[in-house]
Amino acid sequence: MTDQHRVDTLGAYGNPHAATPVLDGLARTGTRFDRWYTPTAICTPARASLLTGQAPFRHRVLANHERNVGYLEDVAEGTFTFVEALRGAGYNTGLVGKWHAGTEKAAADFGFDGPDLPGWHNPVENKDYLTYLSENDLPPYEISDRIRGTLPNGGPGNLLAARLHQPVEATFEHYLATRTIELLERYADEYRSGERPFFLELSFFGPHLPYILPDEYFDLIDPADVQLPRSIAETFAGKPPVQRNYSAHWTFDTMPLDVTRKLIAVYWGYVALIDRQIGRVMRALERLGLTDDTAVFFTCDHGEFTGAHRLHDKGPAMYEDIYRTPGILRVPGGLEGQVRTEFVSLLDCTATILELAGLDPAPAVDSRSLLPLARGQDVAWADDIVCEFHGHHFPYPQRMLRDERYKLVVNPDSTNELYDLHTDPDELLNVYEHPETGEVRRRMLRRLYQVLRERGDNFYHWMTTMYEVGEVDFDPTQSGLDETTYRTGATP
Repeated sequence: MTDQHRVDTLGAYGNPHAATPVLDGLARTGTRFDRWYTPTAICTPARASLLTGQAPFRHRVLANHERNVGYLEDVAEGTFTFVEALRGAGYNTGLVGKWHAGTEKAAADFGFDGPDLPGWHNPVENKDYLTYLSENDLPPYEISDRIRGTLPNGGPGNLLAARLHQPVEATFEHYLATRTIELLERYADEYRSGERPFFLELSFFGPHLPYILPDEYFDLIDPADVQLPRSIAETFAGKPPVQRNYSAHWTFDTMPLDVTRKLIAVYWGYVALIDRQIGRVMRALERLGLTDDTAVFFTCDHGEFTGAHRLHDKGPAMYEDIYRTPGILRVPGGLEGQVRTEFVSLLDCTATILELAGLDPAPAVDSRSLLPLARGQDVAWADDIVCEFHGHHFPYPQRMLRDERYKLVVNPDSTNELYDLHTDPDELLNVYEHPETGEVRRRMLRRLYQVLRERGDNFYHWMTTMYEVGEVDFDPTQSGLDETTYRTGATP
């Protein structure tokens, strides 16, 4: 698993300049999902959804600790988690790398083995990492060539990238892969002896910004080979004003376009570094004789803008750049080189893991197993997907419905958005108010409303009174003071 990972950084997803042979190989030997979405484009809520199999509105861990605006920071006591289910079924369960699914509760509290590595970025002062450097006579963390813009208040912008003065073997990414291999070897011994099967997650902190890389990867990709996203032409006309504010916060317009090209090139280099470390783990899996018996997932928590829509990071804008992510799955008995176009979710990993372990996936209530798809079966699947957002830096509720052609985003604070992804794949033109899209708008509002009601996501209450959602079967005022049912055509 990676963090803040764009789908277009991988060769398997069409990037001709990508240096990702390991992940591309995984796609060739398994299933690549072309419409894999995060339930929400923010780290902690997305990771809590993977842990529980619940949509964010249900588990209610809705913001990162570092920018929390008053939401829960840990899943409630007694909440179902897949790791506790696996542990209870006799599995070894390990997590090496980023946790970031809670604040007070660490990964070990749920039954994960592995070093405690809290926080959102590489914890380069972590005791275990420093021990690793010392034991291997490797130099400490040191950076230069910082890239950042200027904030609206005149202060220095967030660090976006820097050159790392360490060899690859000293990088945090190499350290994580090393610790993963060590744990894998231990688990392999117990698996081969018939004692215990295992689940093991390697969760990189990158390619989340800032992109801090040694020379070999900082300069791996020639910026001249980078084609800038077309959405750099974003004007924010007809868009929620918060997007322009976020652009200023991420200082895009204070940096020349050649810096943006370099940032994207370094980001691709970061993905290449991670791919190399995944390769080390995959070779260990093969060396230990476990390849044929082991399911392998690759995904991330959400995407990254890297200049798209004049933005960096993620935030209150439900564009494909941060909601559509890579998702690859190879399972024993699955098809090789398959591409599936169903709308699936990071949430669906939870039920898939449980089914692979022979456990009941039902407690992962918002999750559906991907095994039938990975095995090439034709099964009925939803023609659309719903995503949600609750805020980062400040509360900001959004709901999104994406189908084959269109995307609807409901923004209660300002203007709603509707994009025709066939004619406008870069999501530059908001056609929500266009007269010719009225039928599409009404259809999608009604469908989003229905899904939210079925789930129990109370965001639908806002939609009931504000939009054309069709006939409803309850009193939206919730007053209980008269017999009105608010049905279309009802007599008052």
